[in-house]
Amino acid sequence: MTDNNTGIDRRIRKSKMALKESLISLMQSKDFREISITDIVELADLNRGTFYKHYQYKEELLEEVMEDVIADLIISYREPYKNAETFTINGLTASVIKIFEHVANHANIYTLILKSNAWPTLLERICNELKKLPVEDLEDYRPNPKINKELASSYQAYAILGMIIEWVNTGFKYSADYMAEQLLEILNNKSVNAVFKINHFKQK
Repeated sequence: MTDNNTGIDRRIRKSKMALKESLISLMQSKDFREISITDIVELADLNRGTFYKHYQYKEELLEEVMEDVIADLIISYREPYKNAETFTINGLTASVIKIFEHVANHANIYTLILKSNAWPTLLERICNELKKLPVEDLEDYRPNPKINKELASSYQAYAILGMIIEWVNTGFKYSADYMAEQLLEILNNKSVNAVFKINHFKQK
């Protein structure tokens, strides 16, 4: 690829990133239906012609933002085993768990999803990816043959999503590293060895 083409590609990426960031920023305070293409390009400091070079409608821009999030989610999820032949929870370290870094890098989007219901379809897609990835990527996902693999993957997906929701709702109170450490501790916790004290309750 020539230097000229590289420069053009860089300008395209820069323009598209500016448009995406503009849309996300506008959605912090306005419903998507109320946002115009003029609003988007003015905040991005671009002209309408630049927008139409890349997108026909604002919905196409929104769809690309969602695709970017899903693609990055998949990469971050696969990080612990991307170069491995085998993968075990016992050999996992917090430093290779990248899903919370992914959430932190897209904090504005996750906040929008969970606090304004701006992208209900995106939350569903994120959950579906979290359910699908371990089943598709990892062989012998069920060490116990009695366990239904679809139910097991759903259990894990909603557990991770629950941690993400709690993290967002607390205003990202903890660091991404801390969240990864906590997930690892939870995964390594042997529930069969856990002893729980019963908090007796008064009957009404």
